Amino acid sequence: MLSIALAGKPNAGKSTFYTAATMAEVDVANYPFTTIDANRGVSYVRTDCPCLERDQRCNADNCEDGKRYVPIELLDVAGLVPGAHEGKGLGNQFLDELTNADVIINVIDASGGTNKKGEPVDIGAHDPLEDIDFVEEEMDLWLAGIVERNWESVERKSRSPDFDIDDALADMLSGFGASPKQIATVLRELEYPEDPIQWEDDHREELARLVRERTKPIVVAANKMDVAPEENVEKLLELDKPVIPTTAEGELALRRAAEGDLVDYDPGDESVAIGDGVNDAQRGALEDLQETMAEWDGTGVQSALDYAVYELLEHVTAYPVEDAAKWSDGSGNVLPDAHLLPEGSTPVDLAYAVHSDIGDGYLHAVDAKSNREVSEEYELEEGDVIKIVSTN
Repeated sequence: MLSIALAGKPNAGKSTFYTAATMAEVDVANYPFTTIDANRGVSYVRTDCPCLERDQRCNADNCEDGKRYVPIELLDVAGLVPGAHEGKGLGNQFLDELTNADVIINVIDASGGTNKKGEPVDIGAHDPLEDIDFVEEEMDLWLAGIVERNWESVERKSRSPDFDIDDALADMLSGFGASPKQIATVLRELEYPEDPIQWEDDHREELARLVRERTKPIVVAANKMDVAPEENVEKLLELDKPVIPTTAEGELALRRAAEGDLVDYDPGDESVAIGDGVNDAQRGALEDLQETMAEWDGTGVQSALDYAVYELLEHVTAYPVEDAAKWSDGSGNVLPDAHLLPEGSTPVDLAYAVHSDIGDGYLHAVDAKSNREVSEEYELEEGDVIKIVSTN
């Protein structure tokens, strides 16, 4: 399961975002370090289910009338403060928790209602632009420190006649989630001395930055957009990086109202239908939220999750089936499973995602939409329905 981590300074709304996206109960309060121990839960990315191409919708648990929700892990950790890479605040704990994340959502307070330490101030008193690079810089410096502390081992290995810097760095940075392929790509972008002993701090810092960019891409959730000064949101959207206006409180309110049958709403919808069972105060709040959603195409919470997986991580959703004609498993369940795989994945990769034994016994695959056999080099596309034929 892919893992998305919520990062940012204290009191930016990470825990509210987490609660809205998982509907798990966590501490949410208006003071720094509400979160001490990391919260881990299951959330979902949303895509169009292939059942929309058929006369009837599928009976999958995670499909709502063609809106398919695919599970991912969501991680909410303690907030960052300046100097986190040096251990200030809960910095080391925070950064250690991020090592297993595949992608990061940097939740910032777009309203400017919290200062750089996460302490409440008047709306607009703090410039949220200052928080944009905050997470990246702390992560880069933290990783650079790890590289510096372990560089002597690379220098020792360099004395061996069969030394390979790609392998040495892959060993050193494997705990950060860096694959050998990613290390090789980074080294092609980096200018560096052939002898590790001649590396300077600048080389190691640039290595850390490039590895972080490659292994921990970041999308910004400009939270509290519903109370943010308009100019704040406009400045954030002008940045040369992915920024998604978000109201985590609005999303949480909608999900709770939907649970109580007060509104008709599915996560990621761009609008909400208000029911007859709400009181005047609830209707007023929901109508205000309707206006915000109309301006920004929804609350942004689902959009941030979807962007992280489908755009930054460049994944596609594939659906393995046993019956190519009915798009079902052996029990007749239509499109029961959905798997997230990196772009460029093949039917063989899908087979291994289903089960290692299925992958080991792979024979061939059939595109259930066209009922044609596809090669094992075929690159899966979003929404593919694939029958895998295996000896196991």
